[in-house]
Amino acid sequence: MSRTKKTLYGVILAGGSGTRFWPLSRLESPKQLLRLTGDETLLELTIKRLKPLIPVERIFIVTNPTHGEFIRLYLMGRGETPLPQFITEPVGRNTAPAIGLAAIRLLELAEDPIMVVLPSDHIVERPPTLRRLIRVAARVAEGGWLVTFGVNPTRPETGYGYIKTAQKPLEKRGGVSVMKVERFVEKPTLKRARRYIKDGGYYWNSGIFVWKARSILEAIKSYLPELYEKLMAIRDGGSVEKAYDKMEPVSIDTGVLEKARNVALIEAGFGWSDMGSWNSLEHIFSPDDAGNIIRGRVVDIDSRNSFIIAQDRLVATIGLEDIIVADTPDATLVCSKERVQDVKKVVDILKSRGYREFQIHRTVERPWGSYTVLEHGDGYKIKKIRVEPQRRLSLQLHRKRSEHWIVLSGRARIQRGEEVMEIGPNQSTYIPKGVKHRLENPSTEEPLEIIEVQAGSYVEEDDIERFEDDFERR
Repeated sequence: MSRTKKTLYGVILAGGSGTRFWPLSRLESPKQLLRLTGDETLLELTIKRLKPLIPVERIFIVTNPTHGEFIRLYLMGRGETPLPQFITEPVGRNTAPAIGLAAIRLLELAEDPIMVVLPSDHIVERPPTLRRLIRVAARVAEGGWLVTFGVNPTRPETGYGYIKTAQKPLEKRGGVSVMKVERFVEKPTLKRARRYIKDGGYYWNSGIFVWKARSILEAIKSYLPELYEKLMAIRDGGSVEKAYDKMEPVSIDTGVLEKARNVALIEAGFGWSDMGSWNSLEHIFSPDDAGNIIRGRVVDIDSRNSFIIAQDRLVATIGLEDIIVADTPDATLVCSKERVQDVKKVVDILKSRGYREFQIHRTVERPWGSYTVLEHGDGYKIKKIRVEPQRRLSLQLHRKRSEHWIVLSGRARIQRGEEVMEIGPNQSTYIPKGVKHRLENPSTEEPLEIIEVQAGSYVEEDDIERFEDDFERR
């Protein structure tokens, strides 16, 4: 048992942006950083449920460069220390390349590591049970099996893939049945899903896997030889960007597991939910007597079976049925439940038209605090900035804009060129274009809030030249 624990590595897949959860999720605020069930994000919960079993130093997040930086800064701002490791893909190519890249990276660190692969955006109600089953799965994986967790279906769901197992278990370990997988089944029709539940022996595919790094690479070699060749080129020092440029997107399920004969399943008795779309909420939150899920400042009259989510503004609804309403300070979604998969198309249209709402929220979290864009026009931008106690922004300058700072609450320690000053509420200062400056909150208890007025020929976030930064940003 101790040998298995020493070789366990967590691999969290966090490359997706969760466009089906727009407008809550954005390019710079992906789904895995949403707080849907409390104060912690889906990613934080995923890390947390692994840490009692796997030290954070052996937890790896696989993501793209943009999301990797957002995630790193977010976790630093939340005081997460030490941080998980990062494995960066140049572009997303689905789960098979991501898992293959993680496998070759882990083999650089350990002779025969066992990978625990999890998506970053699932809900698990009973983490201790998950960890206990991972221990069982790891022992099975030592024998060369590719182990997956199957969810016993509670309804005829057409949005999940299914896994069919043999009737008799391969073995029992610690009172847990290990089943041999007969086949994977694509998302079924409603009629077929009902038959699966009636027949038994079918499970939802949870997307959580346990296997040896060498075992999954051997399977990729057998069933995805072109991908394997490119992974070996990376292993031997070749360009990751060049290899990924020629990779075909393919999931680990369709590319490998549907073809492999050494796949085993353990029933996932840990309370699993997939956050795939807005309709997933009905499996996480308890609806009211009318079947509604309502969050935030909402006044509703006579709606049924609807999701109504508000943030800052008051939202009033009357007589809705099977409708989703998601209101944020800068964008609102109103959608039939039957069309939730089309939310991604809205994001694609926003992107093609150059609308900022696909990319960023009005309020943006940073490791030092947050800022909210109050107004933005030609040649100017007005922000409300909040700096948490004992935090400071980078030492920086801007080439194309000047800034006026007005303190609303707290005290601000300001470096402007060679000058250092402190100012309080109703006091202000001016930062000329091209002058190094830094904003700091020296208080140990009280947040600092200021209004920042930017003026110049260009007022976007990339007009920042950093010289020193507590959070190692470039």
